[in-house]
Amino acid sequence: MLKKKHLALLVSAGSITLAGMTTAQADTLEDTRDNGAVRCGVSDGLPGFSAPDDDGNWQGLDVDVCRAVAAAVLGDADAVDYISLNAVERFTALQSGEVDVLSRNTTWTTTRDTTLGLNFTGVTFYDGQGFMVARDLGISSVDELNGASICIQSGTTTELNLADYFRANDMEFNPIVFDTSEQTVGGYQAGRCDVLTSDTSQLAALRIQLENPEDSVILSDVISKEPLGPVVRQGDDTWFNIVKWSLFAMLNAEEYGISSENVDEMLESEDPNIARLLGQDGNYGEEMGLEADWAYNIISQVGNYAESFDRNVGMDSPLEIERGVNALWTDGGVQYAPPIR
Repeated sequence: MLKKKHLALLVSAGSITLAGMTTAQADTLEDTRDNGAVRCGVSDGLPGFSAPDDDGNWQGLDVDVCRAVAAAVLGDADAVDYISLNAVERFTALQSGEVDVLSRNTTWTTTRDTTLGLNFTGVTFYDGQGFMVARDLGISSVDELNGASICIQSGTTTELNLADYFRANDMEFNPIVFDTSEQTVGGYQAGRCDVLTSDTSQLAALRIQLENPEDSVILSDVISKEPLGPVVRQGDDTWFNIVKWSLFAMLNAEEYGISSENVDEMLESEDPNIARLLGQDGNYGEEMGLEADWAYNIISQVGNYAESFDRNVGMDSPLEIERGVNALWTDGGVQYAPPIR
């Protein structure tokens, strides 16, 4: 029987904990194969990251992580069951086993990584918190927002960052709190607040949902670090490795110049890095319970990281976000994957 000190209750999205316990199912890989699909927790609709298109098909940078895992494990990137989750319920859904992986614009923090019984598997998007205001207000800096009414989503690091920044700079604000991103942007558009704050990438996604996007501007100020990435339960190292290396495969593919368009040609490459990644030299998926072509399936069906970034949030998308720090380390950014060897 577990002692009381090991039975801390789940309290909130920011402080949920199961101290001293592991909530992982040690056979997530086997369960996924039995189910025939990866159960992936995504946002309740954030363009560019995870949102259904007009035909109901989920699209986005976070969605592509789910698809990559499905391609690696099941050989089929479309073998994904998407479960829409808001910011408050996302961690409980993962802890309880409702989803196998959470890929939902979630910031990697100390508390979330050490007290929730969860593991972050990498960073899909390096971000930071920013502010969107009406253009006609003539505001150019966050320092001009003293006393402003600010729309914000509950259950996020955004709430804490906002309070910290305004307190540290001896400023005041009136928080207008909503449960979902859709409600938050709706409140902003209805004039319930002067400012909408969130990760800058999310602001770009919310801005294009406004009736007149050009009437709002995203300030250049960034007040926090927001490394966003997929999350799994602790205690299942095999599944942790699969999700982690599915992302790393996409990053390494970009670095080695392998894309969904040329991956078949690359099977003949004499570059040992490419041969190892594509399963032509050894089976580096074996210790994860995967076939030798696990990375080939990811690249051929989902693409490399650049392909995913460009079509979902980059210059080929409505968001038109530049790569910036999300460029590869070889291109002046910080995206970096360990080698396959």
